[in-house]
Amino acid sequence: MSESPAPTTSDVIVVGAGLAGLSCAVRLHELGHRIRVFEAADGVGGRVRTDNVDGFLLDRGFQVYLDAYPEAGKLLDLEALDLRSFEPGALVWKKGELRSVLDVFRKPSALFSSAFAPIGSMWDKLLVAKLRFHLLRKHVSDIWQGPEMTTSNYLRKFGFSDRIIDDFFRSFYGGVFLEDLLVTSSRLFEFTFKMFSSGSATLPNAGMQAIPEQLATRLPENAISLNRPVDSVTSDHIMIEDTRQEADHIVLATDGATAARLLGAEIAPRWNSTSCLYFSADEAPFEEAIIALHGDREGLIHNLCVPSAVAPGYAPDGKSLISVSVIGNQEDNADLTRAIEAELVEWFGEKAETWKHLRTEHILQALPVDPLGNETEICRHESIWICGDHTRSGSIEGAIISGLETANRISEKE
Repeated sequence: MSESPAPTTSDVIVVGAGLAGLSCAVRLHELGHRIRVFEAADGVGGRVRTDNVDGFLLDRGFQVYLDAYPEAGKLLDLEALDLRSFEPGALVWKKGELRSVLDVFRKPSALFSSAFAPIGSMWDKLLVAKLRFHLLRKHVSDIWQGPEMTTSNYLRKFGFSDRIIDDFFRSFYGGVFLEDLLVTSSRLFEFTFKMFSSGSATLPNAGMQAIPEQLATRLPENAISLNRPVDSVTSDHIMIEDTRQEADHIVLATDGATAARLLGAEIAPRWNSTSCLYFSADEAPFEEAIIALHGDREGLIHNLCVPSAVAPGYAPDGKSLISVSVIGNQEDNADLTRAIEAELVEWFGEKAETWKHLRTEHILQALPVDPLGNETEICRHESIWICGDHTRSGSIEGAIISGLETANRISEKE
């Protein structure tokens, strides 16, 4: 339960019940504002949603929560989320075999196997340690205010070889950014590398949607209206199905494309796309709570994991849930499934033929492109505000920070 709010100051309408909108609404409610949230979908969370299919929890696209996120960690009750951690590192599919590459600073027992895994050179691995120490000492604010270049150029400038960039960084961070050319800003790379080095990638045991649902419980009853798409926005009201809803402030906490449409903007943010295929199995292909990467970068599979090995709540007793991620816009569901199933047999042999395909999620608008110089003004009018990960960085932390900053700016105007 949230604390009793301060005396009411103003009415605020928040359009969108994703992480940015909910974070903004929670902070405004705690500051004493009257809040109404209108969401077009049938549930809260925006792009962070989870469906229950035959007892399996299927997140809408493979996602993780990094427990080192500073601002998200302050806002959320992490203990109540029952976070379960991945192993620090990855398995890399290389030359027909899965090779283990772990963070030896947190897994000293893996020093020998990781050092001699054919993923990059020994010098590359020493550079990983150097980069880790460098970014652990660097303050987050210095990262976001520092110089930037593409992640690919950043890695080369730091001294990494093409071999480890192709074998590891394109696979691992390609899955984080949903683009393996690594043209994403080096600021976002530095931030995420620091977060992975400082903490763990985790899954809530009840699925990723547990995060927005926790925020929603901190708002007054009936503050959120679902299935209510907004038709238009002005400086003092919104229109929903010919109904006028007035407020002192309007917060557009939608995705960037919807915000651009409602504001009549000519240019909308671009998106990186992904597809996620889920399979059930009687036996997991590997027991580790770890992500597996396609180091050879041949074929469609970009990465896969067993979410139920990380968080048991993701699968019924006696079953395993397997998640396979593909980068880019994949249109033909049947052909894609057959191609992935064939690759899984290459990786894991005949036992993969027994896996049951549960669902494929095609997510065209999975993550906003984070180009160099990505800066979006959050106030387009004295009473119309924009928040969302597209205004900060394509991450849970970016969405939450944008919501909190917007709430604080609104309160400062009162």
